[in-house]
Amino acid sequence: MNTDFKESFGYLFVEELINEIDTVGVHKVFKQDYIIIEIGEYIKSMPLLISGAIKILREDEDGDELVLYYLEKGDTCAMTLSCCMGQAKSKIRAVAETEVELIMLPKEKMATWLSKYKTWQDYILQSYHNRMDELLDAVDTIAFLKMDERLFKYLKDKAMVTHNDVLNVTHKQISEDLHTSRVVISRLLKKLENESKIQLFRNSIKVLEL
Repeated sequence: MNTDFKESFGYLFVEELINEIDTVGVHKVFKQDYIIIEIGEYIKSMPLLISGAIKILREDEDGDELVLYYLEKGDTCAMTLSCCMGQAKSKIRAVAETEVELIMLPKEKMATWLSKYKTWQDYILQSYHNRMDELLDAVDTIAFLKMDERLFKYLKDKAMVTHNDVLNVTHKQISEDLHTSRVVISRLLKKLENESKIQLFRNSIKVLEL
């Protein structure tokens, strides 16, 4: 059994379930920016995140992306579970924000474990609750925050999930994640720097207020 997995999930699940996960789970490592789940794919397995961070995105008809939320150590994607259970195609794209280590679980086990293990049921229900809160937060951010506030929240969230206050991200990448223009992002980054909330460097951004 992977030691990091036991550290992340051992306290959540009963020993029998841990042993089943050890038997059927497939250990995977993905490099930063790797697309783990693509929109339109049939999902055959569900991820349990051991380390790193995953960015969950939606895409519009023009191919523009919008960040919904991040997954961190100990998380899973509830949307993936619903696709597994319903034999539906994925409506999200999951991209490795950092190098990611995870366990992929076959979809055939999902329904069985929900009825067999209360600890698995509790974990999945809590995951749905957490993801719903994050989706509502994303909607509130788009609906109620001005773009400079959205941008600063995005930078803080990114710093927290990567555990690094220095972000190696381009203005173009930020504009794509926030569904706006690079010119707008560059102007607002300068505004945030003038407010002493961030510090801009040639190829990185330091978040000063977390």
